[in-house]
Amino acid sequence: MELRAPEATLKAFKAYEAVRHRLPKAPRQGAAERAAGLLALADRFDAFVLDGFGVLNVGEAAIPGAVQAVTELQRMGKTVIVLTNAAGYPKRLLMQRYARLGFTFDPTNVVSSRQVLLRRLRTQPKQHWAIMAAAKFGLEELEDYDISFLAEDAAPYAAADAFILFGSSEWSPKRQTLIEAALKERPRTVLVGNPDIVAPVEGGMSWEPGHYAHNMADASGIEPEFFGKPFKAAFDTVLDIVPPSIDRNRIAMVGDTLQTDILGGLAAGIGTILITDHGFFANADFEKGIELSRISPDYIIPTP
Repeated sequence: MELRAPEATLKAFKAYEAVRHRLPKAPRQGAAERAAGLLALADRFDAFVLDGFGVLNVGEAAIPGAVQAVTELQRMGKTVIVLTNAAGYPKRLLMQRYARLGFTFDPTNVVSSRQVLLRRLRTQPKQHWAIMAAAKFGLEELEDYDISFLAEDAAPYAAADAFILFGSSEWSPKRQTLIEAALKERPRTVLVGNPDIVAPVEGGMSWEPGHYAHNMADASGIEPEFFGKPFKAAFDTVLDIVPPSIDRNRIAMVGDTLQTDILGGLAAGIGTILITDHGFFANADFEKGIELSRISPDYIIPTP
């Protein structure tokens, strides 16, 4: 039996399952207990790690009730951290977005996969990087590096010492062909700032850098290094922020996607909460998704 879902969701689910060999392994399965929302689980957890898209917002709109739930958790003294794979945005713009949506977060408690990759970048040798990113954001946070943007010209693909994939809003089939050809010609390091294959937007889903990275890997044989959920580096960064007085079993990852948020939380040894009415599983059969993926969260809530 297949997952009953809109065409875009079904296609994305199959795409995640096709690359499971590159994802972390789930060391256990959660009990998938039902709860009404985050506040109903406030006694169970002391720290909540929230995905962005599909948990706090879909596109440019806050999910109904999300602002109120987060505000109440903060008022109760809970540690609330955002862990998002939105690597295309500099931290300044990410903070502006959450403020515009009505959320109040300490910048220290907002972690993007971009930030996780930048930590890794500081350990790399000096070299010329070519990046998948929206040129309109410029080189904010990248001023100390030798960077060029990838576009329709083949020359930067050939000249680059290594590649970074931040955001795919301006990516195209021609650019994908160029980078795959360049990697076949000369294998190089590929750092992926956003491992997501898709992201929920108003009216559907968008293809994200993870989708293109896996296609590059399949076409060229290179193995990208991923930064963001479900991979270890992202959760290590978050766990460094959580107060040491909070036991790991009192920390929960809250997300809408089994193969990123829930799988990553399980692999990190923390609790997991799946949101079903927004984001990935909106209008889809999440129970069948759990069965087919063999990724089961500890708790299931319809909405924040």
